[in-house]
Amino acid sequence: MAQRVSEVMTKNPVAIPLEAMLTEAARIMRERGIGNVLVTSNGHLCGMLTDRDIVVRAVADERDLRQTPVSEVCSAEIVTVGPDADTAAAVELMRSRAVRRVPVVERGRPVGIVTMGDLATHDDTSPLSAISKAPPNV
Repeated sequence: MAQRVSEVMTKNPVAIPLEAMLTEAARIMRERGIGNVLVTSNGHLCGMLTDRDIVVRAVADERDLRQTPVSEVCSAEIVTVGPDADTAAAVELMRSRAVRRVPVVERGRPVGIVTMGDLATHDDTSPLSAISKAPPNV
């Protein structure tokens, strides 16, 4: 029987407002041991910011991280999936779009995020399972 995304996703994803500064986003990522935050406007998903986005789009361009809002470097063109979607559909979406994480959305609001690690930890036959289950190195 196929699994649903809601069964494997990380619930209660960390979200920050579009107007937040990059330093706040980076601090949250460090404190939570995560590599991304969802970006919202009035509670609705409008983007995603990864630690790589901060490095490549802000640090490398020598932007002032205390003065640069998340809106200037986050990815706004993101794909999403619903919580009732089949995990195979999430895997196919990740493969076709070459992404490692997909926000889970209901009525425009983020309710979770499904990552390659989430999918791997629920498949004990996957070589990535043991790696994904290991604690983060913060």
